[in-house]
This record gives sequence, C-alpha cells and structure tokens, in this order.
Amino acid sequence: QVQLVESGGGLVQAGGSLRLSCAASGGTDSMNAMGWFRQAPGKEREFVAAINWSGHNTFYADSAKGRFTISRDYAMNTVDLQMNRLKPEDTAVYYCAFGDVWYNPTPYDFVYWGQGTQVSVSS
Repeated sequence: QVQLVESGGGLVQAGGSLRLSCAASGGTDSMNAMGWFRQAPGKEREFVAAINWSGHNTFYADSAKGRFTISRDYAMNTVDLQMNRLKPEDTAVYYCAFGDVWYNPTPYDFVYWGQGTQVSVSS
C-alpha cells in the first residue's frame, strides 16, 4: 500500500553535494520514523540517517555526522537527505525507508522501502 520513490542521485566529484528526496504515497500515518540507508557493492546495508514523524528529532551514523542532513518537507510531503562534502566512500545505492524507530535504528525497524537511487562520487 505504501510506496516510496527516491530521486536526486547522480554522479558528483569528491567534495560536491547532492540532495536526495523520498516521496511517499499511501497510508503512512502509522509510521513513527523515516530513514535513509545505503549499500555499496559487496558490502552490507548501512544506516545513514533517520528522523521521527514530527521532524523534531534526528539521528545520524558517524559517517554522516557533520556532512549530511535529513529533514521533512511538509509542503512537498517528502523526506530529504542533503549530502555535502561527498567522498568516494559515499558511493552506494541509497534507499529511503519508513518504520517505527528513529533513534539508533536497524534495517529491521523499517517496513517499507524504496527501490533506491544511485549515488556515485568520483575521486
């Protein structure tokens, strides 16, 4: 019933910026958290950032702190991830997810997932 669609991925040079957006449709009122995860080739799925339903609380992975910002856009009904000072290590498919835990979550805390958007950072 719930569908999530990511956009904004692309190819950028190291030090550049990208802004990812996650548009949701369907009934999402029961979800308490929204988050971003990423997965690079040959690696496990990795948590990036999460935000609670009200948008007043956020939680970041150490790799994202100081560089990435997760936010809710109430007007556009999206969950966004602003990524600055990108590094080649950030190269991955980025997934939007809706779930129930925003503080120090795991992938198991999220029920609905988008199909992902590719982020490639060149050196």
